Amino acid sequence: MVVGTLKIEFYLSDNHSLKGKRKVVRSMVDKVKARFNVAIAEIGSNDKWQKIELGITTVGNDRRHIDSSLNHILAFLESLYLARVIDCHVEIFNV
Repeated sequence: MVVGTLKIEFYLSDNHSLKGKRKVVRSMVDKVKARFNVAIAEIGSNDKWQKIELGITTVGNDRRHIDSSLNHILAFLESLYLARVIDCHVEIFNV
């Protein structure tokens, strides 16, 4: 079994409240869940209104497929133009 994780940090330049941040996070999470079969959640920076940290994970039996899926998700989130990606980290490991 292969497990892939993706941690992405975003910066919200035009946001001025936690309410605005929650709206963007909800939009990102809902769109990813609707398009990809992965688990996704906000994993940090809950009290910072200009920073979003999302964690995404998927499981499969082919390392290349997991890597490709995570890269597609990253590209999809970037294409939404809701926030700017400032860092991302991919980990893929066999269990």
